[in-house]
This record gives sequence, structure tokens and C-alpha cells, in this order.
Amino acid sequence: MTRGTSGSRDDIQKYLLPTKNIPAEVRRRFSPYHTKSAQISAVADLESDGWLKEKALKTTVKMRKPKSVHERLLDRTWATFAKLGFTYMSNDLGATPWLVENSQRTIEIFAADDEVALIILCRYFDENKTQNFRADIEFLQDRRDKIIARVRAEFPGRKIRFILAASNCDVTAQTLTTLENSQISYMDEDVLDYYRELTGHLGKAAKYQLLGSLFANQKIPELEQRVSAIEARMGGHTYYSFVIEPERLLKIAYILHRTKANQGLMPTYQRLIRRPRLTAISKSVEDGGFFPNCLILNIDSGRRGGVRFDIQSGQIPGAASRTGTLYLPQTYRAAYVIDGQHRLYGYANSKRARQDLVPVVAFVDLDRAEQVRIFMQINEHQQAVPKNLRNTLNADLLSDSPNLRDKVRSLVLQVAQQLGETKSSPLYGRVLVGESVRSPVRCITIDAIKRGIERASYLGVFGRSDVVRAGTFYLGTNEHTVERLVEFIEICLEYVKNGLRNQWELGSAEGGFVFINNGIESLLRIFSDAVDHVVGERETSPFSIDPSKVFDEIKFLLDPMINHLQGLSPEERLEYRKQYGSGGSTRYWRRLQIAINSEVPEFNPPGLTDYVKNETKQFNKESADMVRELEYFLKGDIRSRLEDEFGAEWFRRGVPRAVQVDAGKMAVDKNVERDAEDEVEPWDCLYLLDYQNILTHDHARWTSLFEKRYTRPGDERARGSWKDRTKWLQKLNSIRNDVFHGGSVKESDYEFLITLVTWLVEGKVDNDL
Repeated sequence: MTRGTSGSRDDIQKYLLPTKNIPAEVRRRFSPYHTKSAQISAVADLESDGWLKEKALKTTVKMRKPKSVHERLLDRTWATFAKLGFTYMSNDLGATPWLVENSQRTIEIFAADDEVALIILCRYFDENKTQNFRADIEFLQDRRDKIIARVRAEFPGRKIRFILAASNCDVTAQTLTTLENSQISYMDEDVLDYYRELTGHLGKAAKYQLLGSLFANQKIPELEQRVSAIEARMGGHTYYSFVIEPERLLKIAYILHRTKANQGLMPTYQRLIRRPRLTAISKSVEDGGFFPNCLILNIDSGRRGGVRFDIQSGQIPGAASRTGTLYLPQTYRAAYVIDGQHRLYGYANSKRARQDLVPVVAFVDLDRAEQVRIFMQINEHQQAVPKNLRNTLNADLLSDSPNLRDKVRSLVLQVAQQLGETKSSPLYGRVLVGESVRSPVRCITIDAIKRGIERASYLGVFGRSDVVRAGTFYLGTNEHTVERLVEFIEICLEYVKNGLRNQWELGSAEGGFVFINNGIESLLRIFSDAVDHVVGERETSPFSIDPSKVFDEIKFLLDPMINHLQGLSPEERLEYRKQYGSGGSTRYWRRLQIAINSEVPEFNPPGLTDYVKNETKQFNKESADMVRELEYFLKGDIRSRLEDEFGAEWFRRGVPRAVQVDAGKMAVDKNVERDAEDEVEPWDCLYLLDYQNILTHDHARWTSLFEKRYTRPGDERARGSWKDRTKWLQKLNSIRNDVFHGGSVKESDYEFLITLVTWLVEGKVDNDL
């Protein structure tokens, strides 16, 4: 499609940036500074106006000035849409002059290509408050028809969408509904950041995601919808197998990335596309490579009875499959990519997208929970789904489970997610949700919050179908319980944050020891202990009281803890920070209890007295836990490496014969008295020294499979035989004998176990939290 040819084209042209100038303008807009070159004589005046010297040249000085927060929002939004591939972009004059007349409200950005046109309002607020955007909604409603007519006169045939981009504000569900009913798409900074990040991975191909969001279920003109397909059934679902050009599929495809941008489509499940992987696939495509494995889709048919499938004549009698013509929906966001997003988007910027064919297996009208299950089943046997992502997926997947225990697991994960994703939470931006990237500030895992809630008394004890014992905050339904519990925890965390401001700023950086995983888990348990203490035997439970009033009752117990943490010496702070291993969080929590008890003696939670008495024996129990962790890790990791190398024959070819024989005999002996479903395999019967024998059985195998993973950090250049690099397994075996056969674990051995767990199980080689 082309631009219109009305007489006002010259007038409109002066409000559009020439296409050739867009790349340079994107760089300017993404910069947080205004820049200019000034004569030396003008520098003083500019500095008084907030300009800073950047670089002195021969006759001029390059100056810069920070943009205001409103300018940054406007410029980043403009640059994001430009990078999405819109070729008609408004210039610095904005879009107001040619779209509306005599208006005090503004339209900051116009963006268009050959298919769509976007009218974008940008709003920034100095103070973070809840906004209803009533004036903007009324402004667009009053002028909607005139604006659309003006755009269509110059850009005929385009689909048109109004967008309200806003920053530093909150909106209610009612406001979002009003915007949607007014056909205005709302984008906050999280959504804009998502598209900005996506353009960094996909470039202009990220536009497909944007169009799928803005124009979901709207028809795509002139799109061929027919494909030759095979219809069959699998896993209780009808599916269709076919091949299709990537260019055609990209237009109807949509990926449910696990981000705030897709929050309205929960549950979502996909990892964000990774640029290195996408680059490798794109290069392979351009070099003539291909990928024979199928993309897995779910087609949203949008019609009763599912997609149209015309059966061809000449079918094989009695066959379990049928051939025919499948009619794909001609709409945006009609095909959800369950597996294969990198393979599909690898074609996005390739000329081969029009000519190549990619194989597809497409289910039809699966509900979102079933899509999540298929995604997890596929990825369980491919690239591992990260634990944080599994947690966020389970928050959705388990919410409607008939098993009450699963529903409560979902409840716990929903609380953890909200504490990390809700702007009112002190932990907003500090929790690793989905696949967000770790930093000194964003360092708290959903798993740590989950443990803190599960190990506290907030929720209670549950069977499959009934409540065994209700906790202090359990309200009977997930929705109401989450709301009250999140509000209470937010108030408590805000109080601790204000009392430990320096620790709050440090996060997990050097010197930080409170707002890290063990610290957050322990704080959550302390808040619960405090509630249990003040509730006592009263009939009124906190869930029937306003959370702020509950906090007022427990605050006197938090003050001694805050004072204790403030007054620690550097050595004592480091001791808190280095609470590693499975027992580390328990020691952290108990020490906080002891600090409160020293100031408020009547505060004596269950188990604290015994803990204080038995603290000198703590190394054995925690060492036993760490030994089990290490055995579990070795059993799974070594097996996985052998399976990757030898396939189905991994045990026969990868395990020394003597180990096979001994383990086989032990398995036979153990299985004599066991039921069939409880029988063990020979692999279940290995000792720690057997693992050492496997690692050192063959030098070439050690080099290719095990050396990098099982050489302790610092031993890479150690003297001695290559087999000596596994001697740590002998020491581990000796400690194991002490732990499980009545011996006493020395502190040095306990610390040795911590280094092994940190290195192997947690995958770290330093003290980074």
C-alpha cells in the first residue's frame, strides 16, 4: 500500500521524519542526554542552564544536558516504535498539529507502515498516583472519527489503533476496562520495556508480536489461509500436520512470553527469545540450513466447531489419519507458538521466509493450562525450564487444581510473584521472576519467598480435599488470602526497609546480608512468628482484622530485630551472609528469634529453646543434609552426561564392569522384599567412591565429559595425576561415614561441604549470592 495523494500531503509531510533519517534519530532518542556543539564563548551561559561539558574540540565544546523524565519517556517510546520497523514516524513537531485542531491535549507520536497506523499519547506523572485518564479518554472519544478520517485520507487501507503510553502511575482494573472499551491500548513502562528488549533480539521482526497484541482476532487482508494437511489424534487431542512458509505463519503467530506485557493473557509460559540463539539459527537459515523438527502450535480458531478441514477423496479405509485442506484463521494472534519460537523467528529477516517450508504440528483451541502442560512436557526433555520459570508457571497451572494442596502451592507462588511484580511492594524489581536477569539488587528468588511462606504459619496444613489446620491468614480462597497476606507482608517489609536503609541499598552487593535470599526467607518467618505470638490463644485471627492493625500489634517485636541487625560488626555481618547450605536459612532465622527473645523474653517460638541447647551439635544434621544434596546431584548429573554420550547403552558402556556387577547384586538383594513399583535399579545402588571410579575410568572420557565440571575451582593446574582431581570425592566419602555412622563432623569438614554444595549444586565458584 502507498501513501494517499490528497492535497494536504505537503502539509502533513512537514510533520513526518524522512525515512532515511530514522536510524540516526533512533540513536538520538535513545540517548538520555540532549547534545549540542557550542562556541567557547557560549559555554558559561549554557552551564548556568544545566548543560555540561562533554568534550572540548579545537573551536567548539560538545555539551550535553540530561533529558527530563517526560522527555525520556517520549523519546524512548518514539525510538521503540521506530525500531519496530514503522517507516512513517512523526518528527519533533509531534502529531497534534495535523490530527486535531484547537486542543490543549496532545498526541505525541504517529507511526505507520504499509499495513497499520498508530496514534500514540505519552503521559508522565511527577508523582506516582493512581490515574483514571478520564480527560484523555474523552479527548479521543470526541475526536476519534475525525482523526481516523484524517489518517485514512493520507494512509488509506491501514488498520488504525490508539495507544496511551504512561509512566510513573498506577491504574485500576476499572480504568483498564474503560480504555479497552474505548478501543485504546494501554502501555505502561513494563510493556514498553518488553517491546524495547524484544527489538534488541528480533529487530523489526518484533513488530509481529506488537501487531498480534494490538489487533488480536482482526482480519489480515489478502492472507492465503489454505494448507494441505493431515488430521489425526494424539494425547486425546485432534491435531493437524502441515508445512507452511515462515512469512505466512509469522503474521498469525503469537508467543506468550512470560512478561508483564502479556499479563492479560495469563497463564503465559514462553521464555523471552535469546539473541545469541536466534542469531545462530538465522545464520544457519541464510547458509542454507534447515530444521526438520516440527513447530508446535495451538490454533485459536475463533469459531464454533474449530477450524475448517475439507477432507480429500481417496482416503485409505480404516486409516487413523485423514488428508485434506486446512483453513487457517486469517487473523492476527491466531496461532500460539508452544515450541519453536527461535526456529520461526530465525526466518523473520530472511528472504528465504517466502520460499522455505517449515513443518508444523498444530492443535486447535487448547485452553491455556493445557498449552502450559505441553510446553513443560516438551522442555522437560530438552533445555531445562529454569526453576524460577517453573515456579511462575505453576502459580497459574495449579490454581484450578482439584487437589487442595496444589491450590495452596499456587497460592504461595502467587504471593511470591505479587511481592516481586506489584509496584506497591518493597520487593518490586528485586525478585527474579520468570527469566529476569540477576543483579546486585534483583537477587531474590521466588523460591526463597516460597520457602519463607511455606515454613511459616500463615496458611496452615492441608490434605488433598480438606483443611487440616487453618493458618493465621488463610481465608478459604486463594484470591482473598493472597490479597490480605500480600498487604500484610508489604507493610512489614516496608518497615524493615526503612529501619535498615543502608542494607536495602546494598542488596546482595558486598556488605549486604539482609535483603538476600536467606534474609528474606527469615524475615517472612519472623513476621509470622510475631503474629503467632500476639494472637496466642485469642479466638480472633489476623485475617479478620485490617493488615495494618495486625502490623501495629507486632511492631514492638520487629524493633529489637532491626536494632540487632543495625549493631552488628563487619565480622558478624559476614557470618550472616555466609549462611550457606540447606541449613543456612534456619540458622539465620533462629538467630533473629534469639535477638528478639533477648529483649522480649516472653517471645519464645516453638523449638527455639531446644535449638539453643543443641546448637553445638548443629554440624552433624546440616552436614547430613548437604551430603544428601551432593549425592542426589552426582547421581543425576553423571547419569545425564553418560546418557548424552552413549544413549540407551549409557549404563553398560559408561559404568566400569566391577561397579556394574556390585551394583547389580545389591539391587537384586534390595528388590527381594520390595513390591514391583518400589524396585530399585543398579544405578540407585552406587556409593560415592563408585562415582569416582566412573569419572576416572577412562582418560579421554574424563577430558570430554567430566573434567570441566568435576575439577574443583583452583585445582585446574594442581600437581599430580589427572585422577587426583577427583580426590575430593574420597574426602566427601569419609565425611559421609562420620555423618551416618555415629561420628562427629568437624567445623572444617562442615565448611568443606559448604564449598562443594556452593560449587556443584548451586553452580557458583565464589561467594556471590
